[in-house]
Amino acid sequence: MAPGLQRFTDIAGDGGPRLDAASGEELLRVDHAASVAFGRRAPEPPGTLFVTTRRVIWLSETEKGQGNAVDFLAITLHAVSRDPEAYPSPCIYTQIDTEDCSEEAGGSDSEANGELQLTKVSEMRIILSDPGQLDALFDVFCHCAELNPDPNAGGNEENGWFSGENMAGGGWIHGDEDMTDGNGLEADMFFMNLIGQNGVHDLGRSVRELQIDDQRFEDAEEEHETRENGH
Repeated sequence: MAPGLQRFTDIAGDGGPRLDAASGEELLRVDHAASVAFGRRAPEPPGTLFVTTRRVIWLSETEKGQGNAVDFLAITLHAVSRDPEAYPSPCIYTQIDTEDCSEEAGGSDSEANGELQLTKVSEMRIILSDPGQLDALFDVFCHCAELNPDPNAGGNEENGWFSGENMAGGGWIHGDEDMTDGNGLEADMFFMNLIGQNGVHDLGRSVRELQIDDQRFEDAEEEHETRENGH
């Protein structure tokens, strides 16, 4: 398993991250004035986001020379989130493999005495200054997931993809594991792009939009029962 979220301080002379050119790492995308939110914490002050063929790197503007990075091999799931009831700002939502795979790994356990414990952060949100760029960033994530397939993935390519019947109460299902939003929100409607996962081929072409509205279906069922009783 690739290490999860890590501190990043390997800064080049131009202020950007120093890439591992020997292994063929290349820079694919840069987004300025991008914020990140770890777990349930408030977003960090805006910094610069760098997406390479191997990892996602975010460098702080307020703490020069400091940042965080996560390998694509450790990103188990990513999506575009635009529902304000799920999260106040449109963002790229990601889930990260951690040392602690318990249900509460993405919650308050990621902090100890107010300090962020990076090895326990299982959720990261990326908030861009221009929300209109989220789809383009999502496409880059899908491309990088294809470049970094999970070496332990099985042969079932459908494992880990969403289908409507697997989504309930605003929660997210990933493979055989129930993954719910770290905010604990129970939104009536959650709207998002279909999630990309490492090890699944042709991710970009498989993106769909899902809309879940439990209340709508409940009202329709009640109306149907009323009509039957009326007859």
